[in-house]
Formats: sequence, structure tokens, C-alpha cells
Amino acid sequence: MIQLNVNGKPKRADVDPDTPLLWTLRDSLLLTGTKFGCGAGLCGACTVHVDGQPTRSCITPVSSVAGKKITTIEAVDNSRVGKAVQDAWRKLDVVQCGYCQSGQIMSAVSLLKTKKNPTDADIDAAMAGNLCRCATYVRIRAAIHEAAKALA
Repeated sequence: MIQLNVNGKPKRADVDPDTPLLWTLRDSLLLTGTKFGCGAGLCGACTVHVDGQPTRSCITPVSSVAGKKITTIEAVDNSRVGKAVQDAWRKLDVVQCGYCQSGQIMSAVSLLKTKKNPTDADIDAAMAGNLCRCATYVRIRAAIHEAAKALA
């Protein structure tokens, strides 16, 4: 049994310690907002925050995050930054298919928590590990700027 802190609540998962965090979240804790993309930590669809840092949950063993604060897309709007990012995403109609968007939003929130007024280069660097097959990159960048403006 592994003890976790997920979205501010204590959770217990009866899984093998080597189970990827992604599958613990989705299958054991029924938090399905975090998506499986590549399984190799390359596409960013599975991004969650672990102690505030964007983390690829598909390659992170659940045992390595026991006792750490895990935040998923289901709770990201509990923060001022998370709400601003999600509002900007809706306002600018960023989503097409939506599959990658939970990971995109998690990375954008992390960026805006560390850089209040990011440049295009800052955004490109922070979002480089998040792939969007629908190629909404221009809208993603615009939404991050919009969220930064709303937070100013």
C-alpha cells in the first residue's frame, strides 16, 4: 500500500511500487484527466505537478512520489494561476481534439508560477516537451500570454 497526497487529499493505492504514477492515478484513483500519450515521457500528455514541478507521470514510479504533493488537472483550477490558464484556454478556444491539453495546461501553469510575464522564447522553452498533433501551438502561446495578462 502506497500513501500519496493527491490534489491536497491523502490517498492510498494498492499497487506495485514500480507502477507508473499515471496508471495509479487513472486506474486506482480514477483520476482520468491525465492522459497516456507515448509511455516514454516524450509527448507531455501525462504531465502532472509533483511538489510544484511538471513531471511526466508515465515514467515516474509511484513509489518515488510517496509523501510528495501531487497535483493533477482535476485540481489545477484550485490555484489562481490554474484558473487563469484554464480561463484563457477557453477564451481563445485553444482546444481542438483536446487530448494533449491537460498536459499543456499543467506545463503552462508551472511556467506562469515561475515567470509572471514570459516571452515567446520562455513559452517555447517551457512547452517544448508538450506535443500537440492538432498543432494549436500559436493558440497555446497566445493563451499563456492572455493568462499572464490576467494575472498581472
